[in-house]
Amino acid sequence: MAEEENIKSADSLYYADSKGEQGEKMSMEESVANRLVGVIDSRFKSAQRGRDFDENRWITSYHNYRGLYPKNVKFRESEKSRVFVKVTKTKVLAAFGQLVDVIFGSNKLPIGISETKVPEGVAEYAHLDTANPVPGIETSVPVPEEEKDPFDVGYEGDDNVVDAGKTFKKGKVEDLDVVVRDQLSDGPTPNPKAFEVKPAQEAARRMEKLIHDQIEESHGSSELRNALFESSLFGTGIIKGPFNFNKTLNRWNENESGDREYSPVDVRVPRIEFVSIWDFFPDPHATNIEECEYVFHRHKMNRSQIRALNKMPYFDKDAIRSVLLMGPNYNPQEYETELKDNKVSEDTTLGKYEVLEYWGVMDAEYAREVGIELSNTVDDLDEVQINAWICNGTLLRAVVNPFTPYRIPYHAFPYERNPYSFFGIGVAENMDDSQKIMNGHARMAIDNLALSGSLVFDVDETALVGGQNMEIYPGKVFRRQAGVPGTAINGLKFPNTSTENMMMFDRFRQLADEQTGIPSYSHGQTGVQSMTRTASGMSMLLGAASLNIKTVIKNLDDFLLRPLGEAYFQWNMQFLDKLLNIEGDLEVKATGTNSLMQKEVRSQRLTMFLQTAQNPAVAPFIKINKLIGELAHSLELDPDEILNDPEEAALMAQIIGMQNAGQTTGTEAGNTNQQPGAMGTPEGTPEQPQELGVTGTGGGNIGTGNVPQSGENQFAGTPRAVEG
Repeated sequence: MAEEENIKSADSLYYADSKGEQGEKMSMEESVANRLVGVIDSRFKSAQRGRDFDENRWITSYHNYRGLYPKNVKFRESEKSRVFVKVTKTKVLAAFGQLVDVIFGSNKLPIGISETKVPEGVAEYAHLDTANPVPGIETSVPVPEEEKDPFDVGYEGDDNVVDAGKTFKKGKVEDLDVVVRDQLSDGPTPNPKAFEVKPAQEAARRMEKLIHDQIEESHGSSELRNALFESSLFGTGIIKGPFNFNKTLNRWNENESGDREYSPVDVRVPRIEFVSIWDFFPDPHATNIEECEYVFHRHKMNRSQIRALNKMPYFDKDAIRSVLLMGPNYNPQEYETELKDNKVSEDTTLGKYEVLEYWGVMDAEYAREVGIELSNTVDDLDEVQINAWICNGTLLRAVVNPFTPYRIPYHAFPYERNPYSFFGIGVAENMDDSQKIMNGHARMAIDNLALSGSLVFDVDETALVGGQNMEIYPGKVFRRQAGVPGTAINGLKFPNTSTENMMMFDRFRQLADEQTGIPSYSHGQTGVQSMTRTASGMSMLLGAASLNIKTVIKNLDDFLLRPLGEAYFQWNMQFLDKLLNIEGDLEVKATGTNSLMQKEVRSQRLTMFLQTAQNPAVAPFIKINKLIGELAHSLELDPDEILNDPEEAALMAQIIGMQNAGQTTGTEAGNTNQQPGAMGTPEGTPEQPQELGVTGTGGGNIGTGNVPQSGENQFAGTPRAVEG
């Protein structure tokens, strides 16, 4: 029942019609709407013109990746070879594999939520105030005062009853939301046996766990992989979200007759989506997403997808109906024809609609002129963010930005950042010149081999009998005229220059390694000589090669992981705060760069400190249970699942101690041959003290004592004769 109530409360929260969840609908007349459409359309054309140069770069990168020569490349008649050596594809896939390994190599996405060093609004430590009784806990069976534990607030198995069916466990809280927060006093506990928590840290770890679960359940990893691939190839990847998504939870409930009945529940959850770089049009004057006044997302939809917009909130059904009556309006761009493999195939844009999704700012004064109702507290000089959908010159949807705080729900991250442009630089563009030169030398080598691999014949026809067949085959006989001097047929062999061409090919392949920062041996090139023959040499080279990928991961941290984590945090605080009850001064950290070594270093340091804690003089000053919990967390293990609470730990220590005592007793019983008398000494005979000698070593060769002099026992030299 409690679970059903939570679902109902979540459902009511998700589907409440308010500005905070869906955006504020704009009511405007048709003429005013047309003015708004005109403004948005003019901005879209400006964004299109500002992207022309970048589109040419992307087309070149795509051709190099696919191994295709562009239309403007013309070959001479003498050039028989059309080979394209796809080294660019190898480098792009190697870069993509490195990014995927860093981002998804561990058990979770490198997005962390942690409390600040000095939390505000919540205490760093809190402990149970045992001086005041905990309300809601009643004891059904009286317990004598001398047998009561002052720190026992109720745990599973005892007779304590807790409100709302919640249970406590001694020394550990099963549900932190139920610990009566009024009974927790700020600050660390003065009694080490008393219950103590870290509210800020617990809130941070719950939020982090929630965000990772939301990304995993919404298949966010596949969307991120697509964006990482375009980032490696074209230089920029785009992720949209998180935005509201209706998810169906499959449930079966028993009806009144006892039969199981399928009753699905629709809930709204956050979801991210991959946006192709070809469909994203940012503000041409911006260099990053934070500077953008507006962005456009271009959709290509069919009639069914246009009709499905009816079910989305705040879409104008009459406008959708009129758009369908107007018919398809999709006009393919020039770059779309370049991306097609089959240039003569049937046009796939027939029956498609072009829908523009606009996110951007608008002056409050102009917003009021076009019919947007704003609060009186909004000054005319202020700006308001809106979201609008346009198709066929018709306004399909217009709402105020539903997110709090206002943000454009797109994240653009570069592979290699260009500080003066919005779009970054990819692997394919970095090695464009090397790829062209490698192709040229490869073609020259093949054409030269075609000539040098066969003979060219020089024939003196005046020395031959006329009417003969000039075909060459083994055993061929040519008839020549008598008396004509010289050789009638000479074979000419062209010089082989393919070796020089392939040397230049290898040289520019090495240059491609330098340009991309991805050495060939890192993605499996064979035949590498020198220091890479040894494991230590290869380790050194791979460590140096990882420096370049660290700069790329840093771009992902700054432009994707941290903004995406903040967006998820804000979404949860806006839509799920009533269900989560999360309090605390939290901050989002992107740990992509640190995922390579930080966790290993932290776990090593905790292990070393744990060894230090074994010193009896240091052990009383260390909270060993918290140290072990941090060590488990650094190893990506759940401390609540694998660690015992103090009471369980004491019980396990007692069991282990009993086992050790039994083993010790058995060992002593088995060593009877070591009793006195077993080594040849009769029982009852007192042991004789061992003589240590002059050196004090008992015959050994190491020890302290006096050096024996001449004439003493144990002196190794020969004594001199004593005179008369």
